[in-house]
Amino acid sequence: MPIKIPDQLPAREILVREGVSIMDEHTARRQDIRPLQIGLLNLMPDKIRTETQFARLMGATPLQVELTLVRVGNHKAKHTSEEHLISFYQTWDEVKHRKFDGFIITGAPIELLPFEEVTYWKELEQILDWTTTNAHSSFFICWGAMAAAWHFHGIPKYTLEKKAFGVYRHLNDAPASPYLAGFSDDFAVPVSRWTEVRRADIKAKPGLEMLMESSATGPCLVSEPTGNRLYMFNHIEYDSTSLKEEYDRDVRAGTRIDVPHEYYPNNDPGRPPLNRWRSHAHLLFGNWINRVYQTTSFELDKVGAPVKAG
Repeated sequence: MPIKIPDQLPAREILVREGVSIMDEHTARRQDIRPLQIGLLNLMPDKIRTETQFARLMGATPLQVELTLVRVGNHKAKHTSEEHLISFYQTWDEVKHRKFDGFIITGAPIELLPFEEVTYWKELEQILDWTTTNAHSSFFICWGAMAAAWHFHGIPKYTLEKKAFGVYRHLNDAPASPYLAGFSDDFAVPVSRWTEVRRADIKAKPGLEMLMESSATGPCLVSEPTGNRLYMFNHIEYDSTSLKEEYDRDVRAGTRIDVPHEYYPNNDPGRPPLNRWRSHAHLLFGNWINRVYQTTSFELDKVGAPVKAG
């Protein structure tokens, strides 16, 4: 099934060129089935690129998904036009009365700040609490995952001596997990962060299950069955050139940065990078959407009832 997004959203043209199935608003209104309601709280600076990355992954699933773009209300975006935000985004205040089958909170390039010093931290804490009653399943990404792990479980983040940057091999720690159905025993995932969470801190918290980890960069994906939450500490949603653009930006700025690990062929930045994680990114989001579909209530207003572990 296709993903339903606003007809004029810039991501539409990109996704259509890539062959992602898109449903226009007129056609969606004629469908008899209830589409899954997925909210995306986009905290990344380049909102158009990020919304495209997530829409690409959800648009490849076999279920109809209606995507709602959400932003924090007390933070002014520096890299996205106000016209785009007004046209396609709603503030959390405008959607907090709604229920969602799934809700995604993205990363943000603020990981070196203490959580309490983030300008929108208090609003984000309210949003995180709100997901426990208004979202059937939550999916937190990179800094968003660290923020949620700190908020719900007091799991700290630690500053790294140098940036974890590149494409790293990860192990499948839970082959029986519904989120990892079809996953290889090991696979590549893009990593781009200055901080980390640690395995021992996660293992010390009852109810958290390690699904993916790397011997080089630590925990990657953690599930919390009781809260129906996923914590992804890396950027499996990245497209092929995301790491290249981060690297080129830092080189231009004179910032000391290593060539991204195992990203370019023969570690040569002069050669086009190879995407070695695309299939697993689609698989993970397809598994998540399928799990949401199987476990959410058909009556959307009943979303948020306590979920049994399992």
